[in-house]
Amino acid sequence: MNKKISFGKISSNFGQNAEKIEPTGTIGVFGPPKAIEAVEDDTEAQEMKQVMGISSFGKKAKTFDIKEMIAQVKATAKEVTKKPEEDDFQESEDDDDEDDFIGPPIPKDLIPDDESNTVKKKVKESDSDSEASEEDTIDELFIPCSHEAQMTHGSKAVTAISVDPSGARLASGSVDYDVSFWDFAGMDSNMRSFRTLQPADNHPIRGLHYSSTGDLLLVISGASQAKVIDRDGFEKLETVKGDMYITDQARTKGHTAGLLAGCWNPVIKEEFLTTSADGTVRTWDFYEGGKNHKQIIKCRAQNGLKVSPSCVNYNREGKVISCGCADGSLQLWDFRKSSVAPAMQIRKAHQPGEVTSICFSHVGHNLLTRSCDETMKLWDIRNFKQSVNEVTDLFTRYDTTDAIFSPNDAVVATGVSLKKGEKMGIVLFYDTANFKLIRKMQVAQSHTIKLFWHTKLNQIFVGTGNGLIKCYYDEKRSLRGATLCAVKVHRKAQHSEVVSMQQVITPHALPLFRQERRKTSRKQMEKDRLDPVKSHRPDLPITSGQGGRVASSGGTLSSYVIRNLGLSKRVDDDQDPREAILKYAKEAEENPYWITPAYSKTQPQACTSKLNENDEPEAKKTKTE
Repeated sequence: MNKKISFGKISSNFGQNAEKIEPTGTIGVFGPPKAIEAVEDDTEAQEMKQVMGISSFGKKAKTFDIKEMIAQVKATAKEVTKKPEEDDFQESEDDDDEDDFIGPPIPKDLIPDDESNTVKKKVKESDSDSEASEEDTIDELFIPCSHEAQMTHGSKAVTAISVDPSGARLASGSVDYDVSFWDFAGMDSNMRSFRTLQPADNHPIRGLHYSSTGDLLLVISGASQAKVIDRDGFEKLETVKGDMYITDQARTKGHTAGLLAGCWNPVIKEEFLTTSADGTVRTWDFYEGGKNHKQIIKCRAQNGLKVSPSCVNYNREGKVISCGCADGSLQLWDFRKSSVAPAMQIRKAHQPGEVTSICFSHVGHNLLTRSCDETMKLWDIRNFKQSVNEVTDLFTRYDTTDAIFSPNDAVVATGVSLKKGEKMGIVLFYDTANFKLIRKMQVAQSHTIKLFWHTKLNQIFVGTGNGLIKCYYDEKRSLRGATLCAVKVHRKAQHSEVVSMQQVITPHALPLFRQERRKTSRKQMEKDRLDPVKSHRPDLPITSGQGGRVASSGGTLSSYVIRNLGLSKRVDDDQDPREAILKYAKEAEENPYWITPAYSKTQPQACTSKLNENDEPEAKKTKTE
C-alpha cells in the first residue's frame, strides 16, 4: 500500500520513489536511492490560490543528488584508508633497512647511488634528532642572566627575600632590623623602595614569606614572637609568647626562645609554621589570632635531648614538614600519621652544624639541603638513606644561606660566601641530574646569601652581604617584574625656590595702585634678594670694637653695661688701680650717680656719718645678773 505523506507544501511519496535495497558482495554497503525531489501538490496549490490569491510562500525546495554525495564520500574514504597503509609499508621498509645495516659504514665508492642517498638521509635525520635533543637540554638548563637590575636595601647583609606569587611586589629584610617593600609597577630606573619599617623593633630579620594568596607577609625575626603584616606593612597578627619557666614545651602556648625559620602552608592559606631555638616547630592558624599554637613538634637529637630546627619547609601538597636541625640531621614529619616521632629521618645527613636551607622540588620527590659544613646535597624521599648527589667546598658564613630549585627542577643554585683574599661573591648553578657545574655568576663584592627564583617572572633575586639586591632577568623569556621599572627613566621634579603669591592683575589702575607684573620668578627672586628684610640678610661684620660684637650688639643687660661702662676705652695696664679709682672720688662726691641716689628717699641720713674727734663712744653697760 503506497500512502502519500505530505509536510506542508512539500510532499513526497516514499513508496514510489524508494527503490529496493539489493545486497552486494561487501558488508555494510547499501544501494544508493534515487535523488529525492520535492514535488508540489497541484490540488493544494490551486486551493491556496483560490483562498489567498497566491500559489506558494517562497522558493521551491532544493533537490539533493544522493549519488554524487555518496561518490564523494567513497573517494575521500579511499584516500584516508590508503595513506596509513602506504606509510606503514614505508616504515616497514625503513625498519628492514635499519635492521640490515650492521657493522661499520660501507665506503662511498662501493655504495650504489640509490643506497648512498638513503644512507645520507639517515645520517641527516640522526644529526637533526641529536641537535633537537641538545636544544631541548639547553632550554631546560636556561638561566635568565642576560640583564641585571640593582636595588639598595641598606648597608648591612640582606638575610631575607620574598616575592609575592603574582610577582608584583618584593619584600626584603636585613640584620639592620628594617623591612623594605618594592613595587615593580610603581618604581623607575632608580629602584627605590616605597616603604621601610621595623616590624620587630630591635631584632634582626631572619625570614620573610608571602602567603599563597599574596595578601599577607610572615615576618620571622630574632624575637620569640612571629608577626604577620599585610601588603602595606600594617600588623595583622602577633603570636603569643610562651612561659619560659615551664619545662614541657607542649604546655606553653608559644615559643620561649628566638625564632629561626618559618613558612606558609602552600595549600591551606591560613596556616603557617614557625621554628625556634627552644627545639619546637609550631603550626598556627591565622584566624585564631595567634593566641595558641595549633600543633607542636619536638625535635630530638640522637641522645634524646632537644635540638633546634634551623630550617623548615612544607612539601608541595602541604602534608609533610621537613626540618633541618642543628645537629646535622634531617627529619620529615607527617601529621596524618603521628606528631610524636618523625615519619623519616637521617641522623648524619650533614656534619654537626646548622642546616641553612631545605627545599622540596616543584615536581617529584627530591629534597635539596645546604649546610654550614660547606656541602649541598640532593635527596630522594623514596630512598631516604643516602644522598643522590653532593657538592662540597661551598663556604658560607651565614646560617640563612639558600639553595633552591629552578622552576622546572632542572637546575639547582646556591650562594657562596667570600673566603679570605676573595673579592667577588658568586652564585653557582648545577645540573640536577648529575650535579655538574653549569655556570658561575659573579654578583657583587660581598657574600651571596639569599636566592629567590620566581616561577612566573622567570627572574632570579640575590641578596648580598653589603645590602644590595640584584635581580637577573632575560629580555625575551622574563615577564614583568624588574623589566617594568628598568626601562622607566627617572625625571627630576623642578622645584621652584620662590613660592609665588596670588597675583591680582589691575591693568587700568592708577600708577600709585598698579602692581608690577613680573614675567618670570627669577627676576622677582633677584629683586627680593636685594631687599634685606625679605632675604633675611645676616648682620654685617663689625669694623670697630673690642671683645666681640660690642658696637652693635643687642638689647641685653650685659651689652648695655658693656657699652655704658666704657669698656671700649682702653685702660693702661701700668696705672695703679687705686689711683685710677681715686681719680673719680671728687667727681663722685660732688655729683653722686650710682649709690647715693638710690637711698635718697628711704634713708635720708647716711648710716656711715662721720664722728667728731671729741666724741667718744658710749661706755659699755656692766653685765648684771
